[in-house]
Amino acid sequence: MKSSTVKVTLAFDLGHKFVSDLQATFPNVEFRTAYSPEERLKEAPDTEVQFGLIDRETYLAASNLRWFHFIGIGFDGTLKEIPEIIDSDTIMTNTRETHVIPISEHVFAMMLAFAHRVPELLDDQHKHHWETKKYKGRIIELANTTMGVVAMGDIGTAVAKRAQAFDMDVYAVDIKEMNPPPGVAEVWDVSCLDDLLKISDWLVITAPLTDQTRDMIGLKEIERLKSGAHVIVVSRGSIVNEAALIQGLRSGHIAGAALDATATEPLPSDSPLWDEPNVIISPHACAESTQLLERRGQIFKENLRRYLSDDPLINLCDTEAGY
Repeated sequence: MKSSTVKVTLAFDLGHKFVSDLQATFPNVEFRTAYSPEERLKEAPDTEVQFGLIDRETYLAASNLRWFHFIGIGFDGTLKEIPEIIDSDTIMTNTRETHVIPISEHVFAMMLAFAHRVPELLDDQHKHHWETKKYKGRIIELANTTMGVVAMGDIGTAVAKRAQAFDMDVYAVDIKEMNPPPGVAEVWDVSCLDDLLKISDWLVITAPLTDQTRDMIGLKEIERLKSGAHVIVVSRGSIVNEAALIQGLRSGHIAGAALDATATEPLPSDSPLWDEPNVIISPHACAESTQLLERRGQIFKENLRRYLSDDPLINLCDTEAGY
């Protein structure tokens, strides 16, 4: 149990109710809100715990920092900006699993949008155009199609679970050896990626961005995808090479792509992806449900209880592995 007063800097705004709840639950902790970079830097020198976000200048000034709790899941951006944190004594945790429900639901929203020609339907509606025959034979049934999942982590597992309801066949690759979770036929080693690509009607990217996954899906992999496949990216954009993706779309080999993450964010206004007819773009927002914010707060609250009691923290990040 911590005997001295612990200063916790809250560097992500989850609202007044969240702050009040923390203060009521942990009356002996000093909480300071710092939502701007300037405020975070000001609070840094005597901060022991930081919740939310952190930048390099703040990190280097936080000589007393023992634990940083990241507000998101993928922390590749933090490692890129603050390489010093990798070999440091700073404990890092994240909000793993809080995004699982909305992200996995988004995957199926995109799949159904493509399968049932929703973009075309909306375009026809805007034009006040009614034409039944253009859709004949063009609606895709998800049942008996094959989903290939790149990384069978929390999100990949949740996507596979939902695929069962659509009578889909699910296969995956992962860097870890594992037994297939419910609803998954096989989980192969990542060296079998080509085998996964050849059978996938729907390729779903849920992997974290690491040195091993950057540009993992290049032109060679795009060409090995099953003809007419759709690509759905819900983790990081740099895993799929965007130039290769565009080439696959324009050749007709890939039928469509849904991107919630892109290599550069925000996506530049001159990116050709904006104007590709079979691409659906969302601004890295598919997880932003009301419930997500509550779950983020609850994980930090539980971890703070553990920290103050000297109990093991949950959702520890492996900064060397990058996930």
